[in-house]
Amino acid sequence: MTNDWKKRLGTVYSTDPDFEYETERNDEPETLPAARQELRVWLDRRQRGGKTVTLVRGFVGRDDDLQELGRMLRSRCGTGGAVKEGEILVQGDRRDRVVELLVAAGYTKTRKAGS
Repeated sequence: MTNDWKKRLGTVYSTDPDFEYETERNDEPETLPAARQELRVWLDRRQRGGKTVTLVRGFVGRDDDLQELGRMLRSRCGTGGAVKEGEILVQGDRRDRVVELLVAAGYTKTRKAGS
């Protein structure tokens, strides 16, 4: 157990020597298998200074798995991007290539959505 006092702010202390502090648990949802994921691929220009990005939305699972999927898409498309707020951003209009890569990786329910 870490002894970080900042995580226990607002905690009522006990005189019981066997008392266990309950800190916040970040229970992430279990990652669904690739065939059951329903991913949507969007094209977006809003709030990006006129630059176009390809968004992948709808991933259900752990953040580490989402990061890994984003890394794979960015490297195979040969562009930059990021993973933010449960979405994968790939720079440029790469919708066709992203859908092709996702289907090849087993994400069979992947579809292009409206722009």
